[in-house]
Amino acid sequence: MTDKKYRLLEEELQGLKKEYLNHRMTDVQAQQLRQKLEEANSMNKTVDISRQNQINLVKCAAIAAAALIGIFVILPNTSGTIAHAMEQLPLIGQFVKVVTFRDYEYETDRNMADIEVPEIQAEIKPDEQPKDSVVQENLDRTTAEINAEIQGITDQLIQEFETNLKNDWGYQDVVVKSEVLATTPDYFTLKLICYQGAGSGYEWNYFYTIDLNTGERLQLKALFNEGADYITPISEEIKRQMQAQMDADENVYYWLNDEIEEWNFKAITDETNFYLNEKDNVVIAFNEGDVAPMYMGTVEFEIPSEVVADIRQ
Repeated sequence: MTDKKYRLLEEELQGLKKEYLNHRMTDVQAQQLRQKLEEANSMNKTVDISRQNQINLVKCAAIAAAALIGIFVILPNTSGTIAHAMEQLPLIGQFVKVVTFRDYEYETDRNMADIEVPEIQAEIKPDEQPKDSVVQENLDRTTAEINAEIQGITDQLIQEFETNLKNDWGYQDVVVKSEVLATTPDYFTLKLICYQGAGSGYEWNYFYTIDLNTGERLQLKALFNEGADYITPISEEIKRQMQAQMDADENVYYWLNDEIEEWNFKAITDETNFYLNEKDNVVIAFNEGDVAPMYMGTVEFEIPSEVVADIRQ
């Protein structure tokens, strides 16, 4: 695919995105956006292009996809920055809730930022008895640590965005949203979704899971018997799923048997992103480019309970 065709496709997607942001998109325009996304995907799947061209194409599609499929909730346009007062959101878990700590927005023809900074708060419902004091202390400490980490991440993104504005470094998009993935009597998980585009686009995620029985941030190894090898069975299951997906769809590709050996996925680590879904199954999550080409986006693998049943606590 030529650079000219990339530029034309990006310009069309940018125009459709602007119509969406201005809340003026008609049904016909929405269909046009879907067609352009399909065109981008088709081009990516049928043409032998370089890794950098894949990144460029995905950037075009990702900008519009964020608007189309509602991964990120687009807020009203502004011409400057806004720091809103804390907005209460519905109660999420047995002991915790999420509020919007800061809402940063900026919109011009060349630059867009939509950054919602969540904050986890530990509370006791009015109709409940106080919890164990140690658990409450742990929960207070854990939520404070997570909130500090989230604020550090978002502050850095805002600082980079504003620096690029001052230097007039061209087009840039920054989006940060959050999503509660699971809330049970035992666990609470918050997902922080980050997207940054400047010439090429990249999405990455952070996962924060709290054990509500202890008040501690949950680590992957804590889910398994002490000393148990959980890395091997989980890694082998991920490889099995990768191969099965590639066998079923020629457009799906993971770095599993790639000629460039160092790219190939071999095993997870203790630091690999994970969360527990509503079925209490472990879900392993990878960011763009971790285990597959950028066009595959962020990918997740749910580990069936039977794979780790003999070592799961």
